[in-house]
Amino acid sequence: MLHQSPMTVREIKSIIALAIPLVIGQLGQMLLGVFDTIMVGKVGILDLAALSFANSLFIIPFVFAIGILTCISIRTSTARGQKNQAEARSICRNGFYLSTIIGTVFFLVALAAFPFLHSMGQPDDVATRSEGYYLIVMASLIPCAMSLLLKNHADALDRPWPAFWIFMGGVALNILLNAALIFGQWGFPKMGLEGAAIATLVARWVIVVAMLLWFRFDRSLHPWTPTHWFKKPDWSEMRSLTNLGLPAGLQTLAEVSTFAAAGLIIGAFGAEAIASHQIALQSSGMAFMIPLGISMALTVRIGEVHGDHTRQRSIVKAGWFLTILCSCTTAAIFIFAGNFVASLFIDIPEIITLAASLLIVSGVFQIVDG
Repeated sequence: MLHQSPMTVREIKSIIALAIPLVIGQLGQMLLGVFDTIMVGKVGILDLAALSFANSLFIIPFVFAIGILTCISIRTSTARGQKNQAEARSICRNGFYLSTIIGTVFFLVALAAFPFLHSMGQPDDVATRSEGYYLIVMASLIPCAMSLLLKNHADALDRPWPAFWIFMGGVALNILLNAALIFGQWGFPKMGLEGAAIATLVARWVIVVAMLLWFRFDRSLHPWTPTHWFKKPDWSEMRSLTNLGLPAGLQTLAEVSTFAAAGLIIGAFGAEAIASHQIALQSSGMAFMIPLGISMALTVRIGEVHGDHTRQRSIVKAGWFLTILCSCTTAAIFIFAGNFVASLFIDIPEIITLAASLLIVSGVFQIVDG
């Protein structure tokens, strides 16, 4: 691993160049939740605990959507490698239908689960306080899935940077809306926790609209993106995409479900424990986006050299090297600087100490996560 062939070194450089905007773009979705956590933490422990409880449920469909929609990266990059523009357009259009269905189905499941929030072992005041935030943030699953689809398509076309800037613009908008709606700045009503949810919902819809406008007005994308978005869906194409993405979705779902279950169990120990878990969960989620972004870069590169097994082996070696390096670095930060990481979210010493202890555990599994 330490001695790399010239071809592998070249692939390391190409993967880094591609992975950086992919990682930061994936972090863009996570940063919406991170800034919610930071800014709600200033309101109080109860609101932070309620946000943590709702996000423990939200992260399950969110990460599943990330996994299953990797099918778009795989198919689009392969179509690009084969210079098949018609197939790329079909993948994007039918993938948009698929992402809409995924987001809508999970939102309906969340609505069905709403009456059972008080039966999930949480303190009654935490479950009650989470109700408004839960409903609104679950509604944001629909634009969230749409934006993931559009971003994956753009990334596979080797156009990650415009998508990156659009997602960062969404994060900036979310911060401004949080300030306005959580704290009542600039004449807006002071809404607290529910204001954070509304800000996230609006920011995610703005990202979707901005991505569609970019696809519409960037002439270089026209051969690769749909001209008519609402043509009759190709159900065989959607089944093919689902069959390809489902294993990845189930894999990520299996992993994240353990964190969600842990969050629900921790709820029995009170609001402080839930708040600490939220900090560790957000930190781990952000760290997870690094190997996820590298894996998406690998997907794109493998698709681009379809059929060239020598280059594919070099790409895989480069991916292993980068993943181990990044995961070990993240693990070291969590284990040895957990107090500093936790202090970025909140200034209550007891919660910082507890969150830091959870980050030690998180640091250990960063390596196998990668």
